Amino acid sequence: MTDPSAPPPAADRTSSPAAVDRPPAAAPGRTAEGAGGRRRGAARAPTALAALLVLAALTAPHQPARLTPGAFVRVPLEGLLVVALLLALPPRALRPVAAFAGALLGLLTLLKVADLGFLATLGRPFDLVLDWALLDDAQGFLTDAVGRAGAVGATVAAGLLLAALLLATTRSMLRLTPLLVRHHAATRRTVAALAVVWLLCAAFGVRVSPGVPVADAAATDLVGAHVLQVRDRLRDREVFAAQVGVDPFRDTPGDRLLDALRGKDVVVAFVESYGRDAVEDPEYAPSVGAVLADGDRRLRAAGFASRSGFLTSPTTGGGSWLAHATLLSGMWVDNDQRHRSLLASDRLTLGGAFRRAGWRTVGVMPAATRPWPEGAFFGYERFYDARSLDYRGPKFSYAPMPDQYTLAAFERLERSRAQRAPVMAEIALVSSHSPWTRIPRLVDWSRVGDGTVFHDASTGNPSSQPRAGYRRSVEYSLGTLVSYLETHGDDDLVLVFLGDHQPAPVVTGARASRDVPVTVVARDPAVLDRISGWGWDDGLRPGPRAPVWPMDAFRDRFLTAFSG
Repeated sequence: MTDPSAPPPAADRTSSPAAVDRPPAAAPGRTAEGAGGRRRGAARAPTALAALLVLAALTAPHQPARLTPGAFVRVPLEGLLVVALLLALPPRALRPVAAFAGALLGLLTLLKVADLGFLATLGRPFDLVLDWALLDDAQGFLTDAVGRAGAVGATVAAGLLLAALLLATTRSMLRLTPLLVRHHAATRRTVAALAVVWLLCAAFGVRVSPGVPVADAAATDLVGAHVLQVRDRLRDREVFAAQVGVDPFRDTPGDRLLDALRGKDVVVAFVESYGRDAVEDPEYAPSVGAVLADGDRRLRAAGFASRSGFLTSPTTGGGSWLAHATLLSGMWVDNDQRHRSLLASDRLTLGGAFRRAGWRTVGVMPAATRPWPEGAFFGYERFYDARSLDYRGPKFSYAPMPDQYTLAAFERLERSRAQRAPVMAEIALVSSHSPWTRIPRLVDWSRVGDGTVFHDASTGNPSSQPRAGYRRSVEYSLGTLVSYLETHGDDDLVLVFLGDHQPAPVVTGARASRDVPVTVVARDPAVLDRISGWGWDDGLRPGPRAPVWPMDAFRDRFLTAFSG
């Protein structure tokens, strides 16, 4: 009789259920230790990726100019503090605190991404209070640039990426926290050592990348700057409301306004993205300068003279409406909150002053595809948008119609009318708006018609060459203005043309000024005599030493020069 508790014979052990569940013997050349090492490596890879994501989120700069590999060689103080906090917490609190820290890290990363985008395109950081309204404008720009389907697809993709980033940072913190706590002693020693490194680097100002200290507290600084931004925005509403009510021309009667321009048609034309770099940057200035020099020669031959200077725009890269409002109202309007407050006020605008003085006032906005109630505030009796201009030709990237058609339509609809009053017009010329992928060519003015001629009058520009496209578009817009004056100008036309803002920093560089050229052109010498005290340069191109005024100074100086 055998003992029931004794193990089975050796031959029987090989067929036992336990034996069936054992892994097979390692094949020749593959050791069990090697397979286990690979499994451990595969298990560690997600942890390493989580650590890299957290470190990158903490150390990534929010300024495009500092986005270099060396900028990531930093010791983030905030990371050390979070790890120290996790080590001090009871086990029950670890998971919720880690999840909260991961979500905050994701939000910090989104804020950095927003700042990177806004600094690259608009030359300023993201505004937590006001910039949400720009999402609608961004959607419209995408629709104009790539079509509705492409815009919807890009929007959905962006939303999914943002959600994925928040999820990734949260899961990364949840994955790393148990590892840090499990190796409590080693983690504590590492944090202490890095704290010493941070203090030494801070004391000696150690930097691997220019402007980026190794002893890093940039996340705290960034959050603090945006908190102050929110506070300033909330306070600015009251400040601006007080300023907008101070107007030396509020009660000036119409017979004492603009009497030096009686009988003249006055056109204020904003040339999209025509900035100081267009006339000074070595990449653009030679060819743009050649267009202006040729324009000077041709206009002098036609009896015109001109004076030019610079104005500092409240915006760069976009936000044209802020520049228009600033110039026309004499108020510094550098954000949408101020813009809304201005529109709710009774401020006298340049158009309102002309209307009070007896001019017919019109606004010509070829890129306006939706109702524009602002026209009433700016004092316009008649407003022409994209629909009322009745264009039948092709679009040119963002621009619904070429500048030549806009000017020709204005001439046909307003200046060619019989028995009319003098007209004052604000005209937006948008052919030089980004993305500069399709640029019109100038045609004979007699052939403009309803715009169908422009189907055969366009040139392409590779989207990989935005700088070349920008230069060519500005050349086109300036050349069109010169040609318009040659063709339709007379003794009773005064043209003021200026840039609304510089193009995006990706075109000009991060350190470009916000200055834009401004020029007054007239055939009647008495007009330019009135502004001789401004010190502006002769000709269409302001020199490097030409006067620079803030854009909000123009309204008062213009009204003062031509009134009384």
